Amino acid sequence: MSALLLPLAGNLIVLMLVLLGFWLVAVRLHDVSFIDALWAYGMGGLALFSAWRVGWDLGPQAKLLLALTLLWSLRLGTHLWLRWRELGPDPRYTRILGGAMEAKRWSFALASLLIVFLLQGPLLWFVSLPAQVGILDGAANPLPLSPSAWAGALLAIVGIGFESVGDWQLRRFRADPASKGQVLDHGLWRYTRHPNYFGDACTWWGIWLVAASTAPMGIYTIFSPILLTWMLMRWSGKPILEGALTKSRPGYADYVARTSGFFPWPPKAQ
Repeated sequence: MSALLLPLAGNLIVLMLVLLGFWLVAVRLHDVSFIDALWAYGMGGLALFSAWRVGWDLGPQAKLLLALTLLWSLRLGTHLWLRWRELGPDPRYTRILGGAMEAKRWSFALASLLIVFLLQGPLLWFVSLPAQVGILDGAANPLPLSPSAWAGALLAIVGIGFESVGDWQLRRFRADPASKGQVLDHGLWRYTRHPNYFGDACTWWGIWLVAASTAPMGIYTIFSPILLTWMLMRWSGKPILEGALTKSRPGYADYVARTSGFFPWPPKAQ
């Protein structure tokens, strides 16, 4: 693992420099909402940068990891970018930054730097470690694709497909004027309140499984999908979103009572 520390540290430094450049853009726009798209694009970028660092000399598993990561990154990043361009500033970031600016007397520039960009960068890097380590280590130790690698690829593809369908259903729902103030409770949203978050978790557990098959180094990145799943379920994902929806959508509390919070499951009878 020690041989990978230097390139991984280099990846983090490059990532933070790129994010600092985008922080200047955010200050100019007075809006940080595009950071969600950068989160997805950044993981694909780190995978590409890792492949470049080894001279594109990739074994089968490293090629698979690069393909899966780019597929997820480009799909989700483009979806989030287009959503930001359509809807404008995200109320979550407006509320979080506004609270910090008022309580601590921070400027927008300082609040966005400390709360958003300097926090998101290391988290992005850590969560994407399975792809980075798998590509870097896979170049040095090329192995044929194992059953666990194929299983991981299948899980990742299922995750990408699941969140893609969920995002498409949500976009159609929001585009319908009759849906204003209503709760989306059909399609995949009938079985889980967060098909996009569940799909994300499946994707990165699948990517980890592929990376773990480049034994032994990829195995040690298991804490990355653990952290991502915890963030989605307990920290920056579900709790913040549901707190706002419960206040703004009259029927959301009933939806919560009958619908699984994360893992897809038939709704409870009421």
